[in-house]
Amino acid sequence: MIPVVEAASKMSLKCRLFSEFARQQLFRSSPACGLHISATYYAESKAVAEDEEFRTLELGGRKIQRRAQRIQREMPTLPPRYKRQATDQDWGNVWPAPRSFHPATVPLAVRQGYPAKGQAPPDKWGNAELMKIPNFLHLTPPVIERQCEALKKFCTPWPAGLENTEKQEKHFPVTMTKSSYLHSSPSIRDPKSRIVTLKVHLRSLDLDTHARDKLLRLVGDRYDPATDCLTLVADRCPLSQQNRDYCHYLLTVLYNEALKTEPWEHEKEVTDNERYVWQGSPSEAALKVIAAAKGEPVPEADVEKYRDAVAELHNEGEDETTLAKYREAVMKIAGIA
Repeated sequence: MIPVVEAASKMSLKCRLFSEFARQQLFRSSPACGLHISATYYAESKAVAEDEEFRTLELGGRKIQRRAQRIQREMPTLPPRYKRQATDQDWGNVWPAPRSFHPATVPLAVRQGYPAKGQAPPDKWGNAELMKIPNFLHLTPPVIERQCEALKKFCTPWPAGLENTEKQEKHFPVTMTKSSYLHSSPSIRDPKSRIVTLKVHLRSLDLDTHARDKLLRLVGDRYDPATDCLTLVADRCPLSQQNRDYCHYLLTVLYNEALKTEPWEHEKEVTDNERYVWQGSPSEAALKVIAAAKGEPVPEADVEKYRDAVAELHNEGEDETTLAKYREAVMKIAGIA
């Protein structure tokens, strides 16, 4: 049974091969027939291609998933902070340090700015003028009192014997002044922080007439006659401590040089003095000659008036006032007035 089936299969395969071979030979022998078969095959292929759906290219198997649209919920807006503040609150906790003005925090109806015609100045909401200027809302009286109480433990009693300015000047005649600067910059050093100023009253120094006159010539315009204060400013060194030492050095040198008397200073005449000196002056000698000629002493009040008039005439210069005082003093001494 099996050999018969295999023989039948072989015969069927041979028949198909022969039929295909015979058809190809037929097409080759007849050009018109081959053209007709090709057109028919093209039409059938086009119909099959139109029936099939075009396949889309999917990379990585990515699929578009549509998400459900979110529901926008409006959050409730909180009221300004000043509406939720208690009347007995601690303001130091609300505004503990310097900061720009904030309208929602300050419970005050503050207004600032240029008002429009017929209107009030702008209120505190969105007001740039209030934010530009510095405020002192952190320095309320209760806060200052609390800070003073906290700093009391670092304070010491005021030294005894320095209750007034005269006693302070007596024990501390020299005053040193320097400044420190804080600002935002790449460097923490400011060129002006090295400047040191020394101030001392000449009445605090033990100087005689010669030493005082010589010191005034050495210091020049650094002396203020109105306050009797000598001011020395040092800014040559890069550090303030160096300038401080230099000020002490200058004061020491000036004081010692003023006490010295050089040989050429004995050649100085009365007109070379910085200020007119009554003692030993030609006017004093002339007054003594006049008193001796009259045979009676000149009253002390007239002598003092004449002395002041002569000193003012030399120191202040000649004008109507000084000349009138000098004329009146001379007439009294001469007994003409």
